Amino acid sequence: MNEARRSFLATVGATTVAALASDTLAQTTMATPERKVMPIELPKLPFEDNALAPAISSNTISFHYGKHHRAYVDNLNKAIAGTDLADKPLVEIVRATAGKADKTAIFNNSAQVWNHTFYWNSLSPILMTPSKDLADRIEKDFGGMAKFKEQFAAAAMGQFGSGWAWLVADGGVLKVTKTPNAETPITTAAKPLITLDVWEHAYYLDHQNKRAEYVAAVLDKLINWEFASRNLVE
Repeated sequence: MNEARRSFLATVGATTVAALASDTLAQTTMATPERKVMPIELPKLPFEDNALAPAISSNTISFHYGKHHRAYVDNLNKAIAGTDLADKPLVEIVRATAGKADKTAIFNNSAQVWNHTFYWNSLSPILMTPSKDLADRIEKDFGGMAKFKEQFAAAAMGQFGSGWAWLVADGGVLKVTKTPNAETPITTAAKPLITLDVWEHAYYLDHQNKRAEYVAAVLDKLINWEFASRNLVE
């Protein structure tokens, strides 16, 4: 083989290898799907919209869940679109924006999405009792169920304006606490077990200004103690 032919074949071989490498890289790049940013979704209610009546009517559910909760979800997705929070889990969004003045809108909407979802799961149309472990803890930390209900109702009634009453585990002790507006225990060391929404949209259609009537009805008949018991051990 003369020198000219050898040089030609070497050039063709190098070109072919380069082309194959380029084609392989292109195929690899094309085969890698773009990362999809999943929006925060409105979770399905854990019961039928009329299941909590008469304490909480389907009319209240239609506004509270269908409009208020949905609006928080929609507003949150708009607020985080195109930001570094767009692909974060809801809890991370809440914690990352808590206490930041320039992130107030994102915090308010994300915390309200989380709080409302937790609230719906704190309710049940089936009359329940706490697990033995939770009942023992309530006895130890509050002096019994009746005393717990008194403290919880006081927190719910004592929250001026809009907000939430909570049963939390904090430092190995069960406590009742309350938060204003969108504030939530998940930005603290406390672990929420159940909550009660005391914003007016939670009860006004059914009870008008009688918040105490709503609070008593939920505490006596609608608390999801299975959810609370599960949260205690998780």
